[in-house]
Amino acid sequence: MAAILQLKPIENVPENRRASADPRDPAFFQNPYAFYDRQHASNPTFFWDQYGHWCFAGFKEVSALLRDKRFGREILHVATREELGMPEPKPHVASFDLTEKHSLLNLEPPAHTRLRTLVNRAFVSRHVEQLRPRIVKLANEMIDAFEGEDSVDLIKAFAAPIPAIIIAEMIGLPAESAPQLLAWSNRMVAMYMFGVSHETELDANEASQDFMDFIADSIVDRRKSPREDLLSHMLTSDRGGDKLSDEEVMSTAILLLNAGHEATVHTTGNGVKSILQSGIDPVTLFSSEEQTAATVEECLRFDAPLHMFTRYALSDLDYEGIQLRKGDVVGLMLGAANRDPARFANANSFDPFRTDGANVSFGAGIHFCIGAPLARIELQVAFSELFRRLPKLKLAEEPRYNDVYHFHGLEKLMVSWR
Repeated sequence: MAAILQLKPIENVPENRRASADPRDPAFFQNPYAFYDRQHASNPTFFWDQYGHWCFAGFKEVSALLRDKRFGREILHVATREELGMPEPKPHVASFDLTEKHSLLNLEPPAHTRLRTLVNRAFVSRHVEQLRPRIVKLANEMIDAFEGEDSVDLIKAFAAPIPAIIIAEMIGLPAESAPQLLAWSNRMVAMYMFGVSHETELDANEASQDFMDFIADSIVDRRKSPREDLLSHMLTSDRGGDKLSDEEVMSTAILLLNAGHEATVHTTGNGVKSILQSGIDPVTLFSSEEQTAATVEECLRFDAPLHMFTRYALSDLDYEGIQLRKGDVVGLMLGAANRDPARFANANSFDPFRTDGANVSFGAGIHFCIGAPLARIELQVAFSELFRRLPKLKLAEEPRYNDVYHFHGLEKLMVSWR
């Protein structure tokens, strides 16, 4: 989830391998696919000037790099700050840094293996499938609440609450806390923008501290009264005397809460937009379980919720002719890989009936999204129930994306159904 930054400038990059696009330019973040198309046609492996590191846009390359153990999400387990020229942590973001210190997303084995093994069983397909009736009920409650209106912002009224409530309940937090959890999460996510301001850092840090205080109170409560929830499981699990610290439990809970809704919210909004703009009759898209699943996968491919995932080179190496030093960053362009014309026929067309469907939206390798089975069920239910209940659904205004590249989601999605 977090961005990692290139530590030392990379020099002597050939001009014909460089590319420029400002991540904060509305023309770019409203439609990054035009930039991706140019790169696919010229240099799918390129040096992005604004980020200062190499990026990979090809599906084959991204898929391979996600699994390549020569790259990792952390670097200080194999090098010192001095060796890398890494600045000291900023004191004013200490709380934010603490939430990420033990994040599954930023750890490498053996620490990653230890934590992931502990929480993985809660997210396996057979377990999350049991949540489908609850998700169906929740989706219909959301639709009931706005069906009498003339129009609604579907992000706020439907896409955001469902996954936030589900993951909160799984962890063991009350459903009514979901709006507050969303607010904290949204403020923290602003830290992953390109060119973060000092004010944004302060705000994200404050949200992080408030989030940790909330989880800390919940931990105290669970130690007194354990329940059948993930928080209690993390606190009471004992693998040969190895127990999680409160910091590890807090970090994991916050990651699951943040990551457990962020991508699903974006994919719900992006997917409804894609379906409505395609002109395809939604009845045909949700005519069976198989077609519903295929429609969800195409939504994930066509307009992915996360467009760049970064890795550190863990040693000096030559990667396909590119000389990388230990600590150099590479950007894996998930959104671009999903539109690679070398992998997909008519890559820029939304086609839920395609036979070459695949995507890297959930990543791959050891950092494959632990919540993918849950997200897929949430998306299948959200789409099918929404279009079943509101078959005349249509866009009420042109959707616009948030200025939070590399996350890719809508500011709002105004729809009507009469």
